[in-house]
Amino acid sequence: MPNLAILGYGKMGKLIDQLAPEYGFTVAARCDIDRPEPLDGIDVAVEFSVPGAVLSNVEMLAVRGIPVVIGTTGWLEHLDRVREIVEFNGSAAVWSPNYSIGVNLFTRLVAEAARLLANEDAYGAWGWEIHHHTKKDAPSGTMLKLVETMKIAGYERAIDVGSSRAGAHPGTHEIGFDSAADTITLRHTARSREGFARGALKAAKWVMGRKGLFEFSEVLFGR
Repeated sequence: MPNLAILGYGKMGKLIDQLAPEYGFTVAARCDIDRPEPLDGIDVAVEFSVPGAVLSNVEMLAVRGIPVVIGTTGWLEHLDRVREIVEFNGSAAVWSPNYSIGVNLFTRLVAEAARLLANEDAYGAWGWEIHHHTKKDAPSGTMLKLVETMKIAGYERAIDVGSSRAGAHPGTHEIGFDSAADTITLRHTARSREGFARGALKAAKWVMGRKGLFEFSEVLFGR
């Protein structure tokens, strides 16, 4: 069984620890800010820490040749630097604003809707999302990715984006298109964090033996 390191031992880290044996992993290191553990013999790592620690964690793992699944959000302004670190050290990493399989399928549906409505000027678009009150980034990385996907698909008009942070909500993302004639609403609602943890573990199995920087959508759908 390959040895897994968990970097960031909060709610997500503990859930990944619980589910890891189902994916054939032995959790050999559980690391946090006040819990350093050696990374000897580690085959792959999952990183769910804080945005400010992503670069240093990726570099620490890359120089050891340990592939990593980056589950932390709020760090994408450093994506080019992460790519440089991974490629320079001949290592591997998977990144995503969201490791839910459902969200990645939802993103493809949003892209298709945006493509079909790109030239229908009567339709305006919005995006809205809600997460638990402790989530640090707003809009979420997932919402930013959805908006980017719509623009790439050809929807060039303004997209109004709103975010809410309240309670313990695990995450809902909504994309809508509205005209004088009708409204089209696409929505994904997470029931728990389990889907994110399972997606990250799926990516951890996939990335071993590879080199380069990959998005989770490549794990699911190929390049």
